[in-house]
Amino acid sequence: MVSRDVRINEASKWDWNNSSKVMIEVGESSVVAPTSINFETSDDEDEPRQPKMRSLQNLYDSTNEVHLVCLLADVKNISFEKAVRDKKWQIAMDEEIKVIDHNNTWELTKLPKGSQLIGVMWVFKKKMNTQGDIERYKARLIVIGYKQKEGINYDEVFAPVVRMETIQLHISQAAQFKWSIFQIDVKSAFLNGVLEEKVYIEQPPEYMKIEKVKKVLKLKKALYGLKQAPRAWNTRIDTYFKENGFRQCPYKHSLYTKNSEGNKIFVALYVDDLIFMGNNNEMIEEFKGTKRREFDMPDLGLIKFFFGLEVRQEKTGIFVSQETYAKEILKKYKMENFNLVSIPMEPSAKLSKFDGGERVYASRYRSLVGSLRYLPCTRSDLSLSVGIISRFMEESVYSHWKALK
Repeated sequence: MVSRDVRINEASKWDWNNSSKVMIEVGESSVVAPTSINFETSDDEDEPRQPKMRSLQNLYDSTNEVHLVCLLADVKNISFEKAVRDKKWQIAMDEEIKVIDHNNTWELTKLPKGSQLIGVMWVFKKKMNTQGDIERYKARLIVIGYKQKEGINYDEVFAPVVRMETIQLHISQAAQFKWSIFQIDVKSAFLNGVLEEKVYIEQPPEYMKIEKVKKVLKLKKALYGLKQAPRAWNTRIDTYFKENGFRQCPYKHSLYTKNSEGNKIFVALYVDDLIFMGNNNEMIEEFKGTKRREFDMPDLGLIKFFFGLEVRQEKTGIFVSQETYAKEILKKYKMENFNLVSIPMEPSAKLSKFDGGERVYASRYRSLVGSLRYLPCTRSDLSLSVGIISRFMEESVYSHWKALK
């Protein structure tokens, strides 16, 4: 039994209404560039107004000589200097460097003549729990990947990930056979990917070897931000599965199965998150043990959140919810206190791309359409209505905006 109700995935959790900033230090001067886009709506819920914003290319062009970039996600009014003086962020950075050193990710060397040096940046993020409280502070050292050049310091970049349809099938099968679904997360997964290319990066700020300040770091393994990092990690985990008796599905390359004397285990891979299930508990425990010996990974127990879905396993069945995600959409567009309706669209609504009326800001319209397109993963009754309003993303007017809301 699978019910309807989503947690937003982490990549979509950026709050564009907050004043996030990018701190850029160039030489001795520093610039704070606002990256937030503040969309406002009028009191009578008119169409959104056009925001003032800088293009991404403009921002990139201004960072040609960047030595340090600090990208702040979900953190307000903080600079790199403040993060260094804050104990909780300092601990988070120390943990990241410790994992990198333990993994033998790089080595100090001189920059070969003619080689390209790539900068690094720190990403700070607050990890929240299901109640919206801060669970832990997380700092990640990121390579400025957009400065890489194809054919010089990267080549192949593609890596398969599990699709939503596969996850739905996974959950349906578990509900049918009354299996439990487990989840594990590989800690700093990309650090396990072995690089084939020669990549040189700057020493991270605050962790620079004073006596070797003129030296650079040559990467042995991948870091987050590298264009080839996902592929390097996927190659590593794929090799592990095949060496341990798993077979890769020829149609879904992110799905692996293992069959031994009638005992089965299924594993679905989405970057560094894995969900697995099977009909033999000993086989499942053996899989957990071998994974922990091979990779640094916490056992998350029964699946709770995966691929943006909230999953609750009970004796009566498996219940999948998108409640948190739906509430975040309503909050973002200031619709928490609107009147409820029993149907997603008026039966008499007739929309056309030739409808007259004042044009609305296209980016705002597309953003809301994109948010709603994820809800039919568990709310199939919204599919038709969302499909109809998706037709007018190119030339949207107020009547389309009204139907969308």
